[in-house]
Amino acid sequence: MSTRGRLVVLVITVLVLSGVAVGSVMHASARADQRDHQQDGGPPVSAGPVTLGVSGVSGDSASSGGPGDPARRLVFRNMLWGPHRDELVSVPAGEPAGARTASGVRCLRFYAAGGEGICLQRVSGVLQDTYRAVVLDADLHERRHFALTGIPTRARVSPSGHMMAWTVFVSGDSYAGGVFSTRTSILDTRTWTLDQSLEDYQVIKDGAQYRSADINFWGVTFADDDHFYATLGTGGRTYLVRGDVRARSVTTVRENVECPSLSPDGTRLAFKKRIPDAPADAPWHEYVLDLTTMRETALAEQRSVDDQAVWLDDHTVAYALAGDYGSDLWTVPADGNGRPTQLAMAALAPVVVVVS
Repeated sequence: MSTRGRLVVLVITVLVLSGVAVGSVMHASARADQRDHQQDGGPPVSAGPVTLGVSGVSGDSASSGGPGDPARRLVFRNMLWGPHRDELVSVPAGEPAGARTASGVRCLRFYAAGGEGICLQRVSGVLQDTYRAVVLDADLHERRHFALTGIPTRARVSPSGHMMAWTVFVSGDSYAGGVFSTRTSILDTRTWTLDQSLEDYQVIKDGAQYRSADINFWGVTFADDDHFYATLGTGGRTYLVRGDVRARSVTTVRENVECPSLSPDGTRLAFKKRIPDAPADAPWHEYVLDLTTMRETALAEQRSVDDQAVWLDDHTVAYALAGDYGSDLWTVPADGNGRPTQLAMAALAPVVVVVS
């Protein structure tokens, strides 16, 4: 081919590729416009002040009043398509389906107590996204942030607000094969001491020290600033463990317990349990465990719940299920009676706070 011919081919190729690029940009722009347009059919969402409650008020206190208490508000991740998607929003606890006040702070996972919050965020990058854990004060201002090694999945704060925990999914562990692997970290915001991985803690299983390359932890729930419960996964089984931060140790309590959530009065744990012969894509049922009698109570929700439940008060637990916008929040009585009730559409990661 002559030099002139090669030049013609080059020019045509550049024009074609330019057209494709322009078309792709226009298509992406149209999708972005659609994404940023407020979706019909949901509650109105508008920007405004959002608070994580009164500093020093514990999670127990936040959950003690009735749902109609004007000082109680529900804060959660907004899943409605529009300019405020993924932002933390606030509604009166007694009107969970009402108009939402959007904070401008975006989180994938979130929890708060004692006027402090933890927000697990995605940070968009040129080549790939990264993730970080952001410690928030009561007015959602960043106090400090920490890089995450994987995709956020769980977050919790102790009743005082001093201790925080998060779990991420990670890849690259040689032992994991096709099974997921996790990293769970615990942070003391008084000293900014960070335990990067609970896998560094001593494990006491069946009364003896236990070691294994396949240990994973997830789903921390705090009793106080020194003690917590969590899930230990090893050998293809899961265990409820009781943890001691100062001793840097965990002790197994019971098998087949995942994503525990301690009740405001500290006497019970809501958790998900694998049911024999259940479908592989829907294996869990929600239970409540009495920590005094060790008696399990199956809750009235019959659908599989892949979430760490949240106690709205001493009698009600909330959890996320798949919905039209990603997820909806549902509630069910903690005593095994009643039936599931939708709390809020297009919502995730709820917490009850008390505002002054």
